[in-house]
Amino acid sequence: MLLKKKIFLYYLVLFFTSFFCNQYYAYIGVLPIDSFLTFNSGYDLLNGVLPFRDVWTIKGPTLDLIQAFLFKMMGISWLSYATHASIFNSLFALSTFWTLKKFNLDIKFCFLYSILASLLMYPTYGIPFTDHHVSILSLISLYCLILAIRTDENIYWFLIPIFLFLAFFSKQVPAGYFLILISIISIVYLIFNFKSQKIIYGFTGSILVILIFFILIYLFDIPFQAFIDQYILFPISLGETRTELVFPLEFKRFVWRYKLHYIALAIPIFILIKNSFKNFKNIYHNESLIIICLIGSLIIFVFHQLMTINGLFIYFLIPVFCGFSHVFVLKYFSSKKYMINFLIIISLFSTIYYHSKYISKRDTLRLRNVDLEKSIDASVLDNKLKNLKWITYHYPENPQNEISNLIEAIDIIKKDQRTKMIVTDYQFISVILSINDNAPTRFWFEHHGYPDRKHKYFNIWKNFLEQKIRQNNIKVIYTVKPLEGERDILENILSKKCFTKSLTSILDIQVLEDCDELKN
Repeated sequence: MLLKKKIFLYYLVLFFTSFFCNQYYAYIGVLPIDSFLTFNSGYDLLNGVLPFRDVWTIKGPTLDLIQAFLFKMMGISWLSYATHASIFNSLFALSTFWTLKKFNLDIKFCFLYSILASLLMYPTYGIPFTDHHVSILSLISLYCLILAIRTDENIYWFLIPIFLFLAFFSKQVPAGYFLILISIISIVYLIFNFKSQKIIYGFTGSILVILIFFILIYLFDIPFQAFIDQYILFPISLGETRTELVFPLEFKRFVWRYKLHYIALAIPIFILIKNSFKNFKNIYHNESLIIICLIGSLIIFVFHQLMTINGLFIYFLIPVFCGFSHVFVLKYFSSKKYMINFLIIISLFSTIYYHSKYISKRDTLRLRNVDLEKSIDASVLDNKLKNLKWITYHYPENPQNEISNLIEAIDIIKKDQRTKMIVTDYQFISVILSINDNAPTRFWFEHHGYPDRKHKYFNIWKNFLEQKIRQNNIKVIYTVKPLEGERDILENILSKKCFTKSLTSILDIQVLEDCDELKN
């Protein structure tokens, strides 16, 4: 009974520490193109604007669904927005603790590695972000496989496809890579450890998520071809162009840059190689399959990090890998003390270093060299943004100037009673005005978010955009600058330029009555 209370206390402290650490950083700094993405899409979903049908999106709807639910339960605010990410940071910490505990690692070490990993996970952004959600959900699916092999409990086979499904609908990669890894390891394991119950549980979980998917597609009248075009085919074409960021494989980029990750996992790698040399058949043993899962996850994350254009964030893996290495040290080595101390030191110092270098300086928000003390409370824009410390790399020296420009632009948009489309990275504007921005895409970034003129799927995007303009009876398009990846959304779909008028230093307007090709 005393032990159960002690474990419960660890869980409690772990949950609140990981939750409030992320909550703290969620309020510091803004990167417009990323910071408000799910804020707006959650609000849209809450108001019946659906992905694929109403909005072109390569962004998975998992985050939108959860955020819409939290907005419904807690109200539309930065608090409920930050809470979303903080809950997932705690979920990651708790699942890591649970998994290490199942390997009979002392709970104080389970707690240490889990809390250190959580300090490096979601606080890099602080707010809901696709790369973090997909990483957490993919890792949990891998934890389920590891625990299915370790404990022989069937429930984990049922959970694997559920978490993979949620991961894939957060972001296609690295969820797709984890699907391949988990499928291969599962097949090998089941060949040598066949039990019909395991297959039944896994099959039941898979059928459940597939049924849920098609039911949602049917109930909300989402065109299946639109889903295929936007979420499968177009992102695959993007992946083809991004492989140049990875290849040719170079030791310096693929290994040396992430040397602490490899060092943290060196002990399991050594054990796998040693046992395989003794007898190659050992590679099919349960323990070897678990190690291959860990090595596979490292390769996937490094590969994904090299391909992505987003900020560095995979340093959270170092304490996780150290935790698993700790498990294998206890089993295989006699000189445990020095090796364990080494793993703890790596975990502690890497957490302190990367937390200081990337998180506390808000590096992923491009604020590394910005004086964060100059930030101002975003409640001056609207109370929904209360306590958010507003500062961006656009106006690092004078955030008040940015706020003033935005207030002026928002006031103009608010007074215009015509049906309008808002093109902006500041996607909170429609939320605080309680209107539909009628945006045909989840974020404005040509080529990365939707096809450019040279792309083979451009005509599909062009038809989608024109259809939404006519369907929603759009009269004017307001563009709030600066934009990271767009200049004029009509430029590529019209044979001649539509007249653009500058209203303020950051606000442009296009009246569609002046665009012959878009007249209703």
